[in-house]
Amino acid sequence: MEIRTIRVGIPEGCNVILGQTHFIKTAEDLYEIIATTIPHARFGIAFTEASGPCLIRTEGNDDELTGFCAGTLQELGAGHIFCVVLRNAFPINILNQIKNCPEVCGIYCATANPLEVVVASTEQGNGIIGVIDGFPPKGVEAPEDRVRRKEFLRKIGYKL
Repeated sequence: MEIRTIRVGIPEGCNVILGQTHFIKTAEDLYEIIATTIPHARFGIAFTEASGPCLIRTEGNDDELTGFCAGTLQELGAGHIFCVVLRNAFPINILNQIKNCPEVCGIYCATANPLEVVVASTEQGNGIIGVIDGFPPKGVEAPEDRVRRKEFLRKIGYKL
């Protein structure tokens, strides 16, 4: 078995959700979830089949973002993986709906941070072992950091 990391260059101003799924209708179901939950979002979706024709299936309302997802999954080369990239929206707005999608097995990450995906390769193919999302911690927050965190959440409208 070979283990390697693949860096995912997230488009400027976007967030990526990467997860595992199991059925051909994933791309369409994720499209419906995003379009009905956050209609102003621009997004792309791709899903890799793991049997039959083993195609990368795509949906979305933004060709650039859809192409980004397809290219990312092609580079990862793992089956039954989905990639969603969002512009003008945040994962927090749809993550629970995606988790509740019947085909979705799990979520690896939802991030705008620098991202590396850890991939294992065997004779059968590739699989995602995990992700490296952002950077390591630099310490524990101090009281002034806590104040800034709470102010930021209110500034962006996630707290009263």
